[in-house]
Amino acid sequence: EVYFKNLSKQKQKEVMEKNGNNHKLRVCVATCNRADYSKLAPIMFGIKAEPQFFELDVVVLGSHLIDDYGNTYRMIEQDDFDIHTRLHTIVRGEDEAAMVESVGLALVKLPDVLNRLKPDIMIVHGDRFDALALATSAALMNIRILHIEGGEVSGTIDDSIRHAITKLAHYHVCCTRSAEQHLIAMCEDHDRILLAGCPSYDKLLSAKNKDYMSIISMWLGEDVKTRDYIVALQHPVTTDIKHSIKMFELTLDALISFNKRTLVLFPNVDAGDKEMVRVMRKKGIEHHPNFRAVKHVPFDQFIQLVAHAGCMIGNSSCGVREVGAFGTPVINLGTRQTGRETGENVLHVRDADTQDKILHALQLQFGKQYPCSKIYGDGNAVPRILKFLKSIDLKEPLQKKFCFPPVKDNISQDIDHILETQSALAVDLGGTNLRVAIVSMKGEIVKKYTQLNPKTYEDRLALILKMCVEAASEAVNVNCRILGVGISTGGRVNPREGIVLHSTKLIQEWSSVDLRTPISDALHLPVWVDNDGNCAALAERKFGHGKGIENFVTLITGTGIGGGIVHQHELIHGSSFCAAELGHIVVSLDGPECLCGSQGCIEAYASGIALQREAKKLHDDDLLLVEGMSMKEEEIVSAAHLIQAAKLGNTKAESILRTAGTALGLGVVNILHTVNPSLVILSGVLANHYVNAVKDVINRQALSSVKTVDVVVSNLADPALLGAASLVLDYTTRRIY
Repeated sequence: EVYFKNLSKQKQKEVMEKNGNNHKLRVCVATCNRADYSKLAPIMFGIKAEPQFFELDVVVLGSHLIDDYGNTYRMIEQDDFDIHTRLHTIVRGEDEAAMVESVGLALVKLPDVLNRLKPDIMIVHGDRFDALALATSAALMNIRILHIEGGEVSGTIDDSIRHAITKLAHYHVCCTRSAEQHLIAMCEDHDRILLAGCPSYDKLLSAKNKDYMSIISMWLGEDVKTRDYIVALQHPVTTDIKHSIKMFELTLDALISFNKRTLVLFPNVDAGDKEMVRVMRKKGIEHHPNFRAVKHVPFDQFIQLVAHAGCMIGNSSCGVREVGAFGTPVINLGTRQTGRETGENVLHVRDADTQDKILHALQLQFGKQYPCSKIYGDGNAVPRILKFLKSIDLKEPLQKKFCFPPVKDNISQDIDHILETQSALAVDLGGTNLRVAIVSMKGEIVKKYTQLNPKTYEDRLALILKMCVEAASEAVNVNCRILGVGISTGGRVNPREGIVLHSTKLIQEWSSVDLRTPISDALHLPVWVDNDGNCAALAERKFGHGKGIENFVTLITGTGIGGGIVHQHELIHGSSFCAAELGHIVVSLDGPECLCGSQGCIEAYASGIALQREAKKLHDDDLLLVEGMSMKEEEIVSAAHLIQAAKLGNTKAESILRTAGTALGLGVVNILHTVNPSLVILSGVLANHYVNAVKDVINRQALSSVKTVDVVVSNLADPALLGAASLVLDYTTRRIY
């Protein structure tokens, strides 16, 4: 531990030497409202605690400086931060134009401040319109930007603003794995993305205020008990103001009917906020004995209030993010947080025409206690962020780079391209055949070419290029526009680089092979490469039984045994691209030898090669053929002969197939106990022969909680080619891969 700490200090020293001897990183943190300060404050405390590395400048603007919203700049002063600049940037108004004017006013005032401060980096949080003004100003003034909470998905205009800030920012701190993947899909540089978790969780998970009853009494009254009150926080939805105000009215009606003590916080500064305040006053909320209406609650106290509430209701991101850390029930109203990752404590009410639906949700949620959720953080975000800041080399070029997929030539858009059918070139490298197909967006195989797979690397690559060039030329004649090339191949593949790392024994001279570069150079098209098992899973996700399924596994039963795992709609590759080698799950310690060199693998029992081996043994002992079967002298014994013999009553063949089915079933049980999918798809020529055996083993051997899994046979005629095509079609149509 001491060694690694010293190593970390040495690296930080080297970065400081690169940035100039003893140069401290000058960090400007700009905060716009109470919500973003709750996320930025932990980082600010961390920066302030390390004066040998950082200089901190604090800029306050937006609703912090408005009396109607509680003059929340005071809590920054109470936290003992020196505010360098206060900027009044909010233009009063009740429509979208006021938000635009506020952005404009901030853009007018910020350049002078940034010229005086000259920060090395500016930290910007979230998705508010004020933050967009900050990011725009910093980007145009060549100041590096660190964006907190990019890559997330929610409703309203916030999504567009958040992603716009992402494109302006040079560095990104995200809270969840999905957000990280979204940033990568948006072509951001993976090396400049930090998966740290939400900074506010550092405070949430360490909040152990034993005197929470005094806080509850102060805000809600001395007669209120824990888990017996509601916290309500609802904001206008700027893309549908009228509907959001109507839903706020229904919420208040439901809360009045529910008859529990309720703390109502005033909404954010957004178009429609004044109208929501008028609704509160029209219904007498500020004078109702069951309600306490407040403009602001200090974050430390707000944590305690939501942690011990019977329920939180509204459409604030706090409800779907921070409150999950305490397991407090949440009712999320409307579309403002659509797309956010949530814990099981959140009940969504997407739309409501009357108060009844909201009232019913209150009856379902109030007083429950859910497991605590750590989707958005583990309490260690700030140390990671500080370490990330220390690693920034100010001598690196300021101009940010985007990581686009490789494309050689850009074709101008014209009417002919629009009228063409968008398609992919799909390549399937099997042990015997090499196939190339033109596949349409709907999964239709428009044209297919098949050749024997050459034995040497040079001949194989030359044939791939020749067949792809011919298919690309033919695509013009069938009115197809080729968007890219997808390649499905056996073996271990690095899909990021397009390299076959290690091949199976079925394909000779096929290790450490760069497929992307020569094919992309020859065709001037982007190229994607993946393992054939992963491609089969992608085919099911786009065209087959896996469409719309969040978690499923595909097993290929053919010459070998392979597969792919889709978890939370995403394909799992693993740290060394070796995930989902399902054929090499060991089901017996002393089983037959597998081609991988191990013993007792599923593939050694249930693959076509394994069945062919057993069929040959029976044939050599004259135990294979039964009445109704015949073979020519030159005919090679295959798995098909074993299956035919079993169907005709050969008990030896039946026993071999039963053992193979049991081995495959045990492998599936292991998969169910490891990744817990909701669906298992059997693909390949042997799938129909194994499906019942697999179901029987699951019923006998699996835990009761996974026995309900669906096991189905794939209905795709050509999963390898369709999967290779989906590598292209998913990416070029903006689906994440």
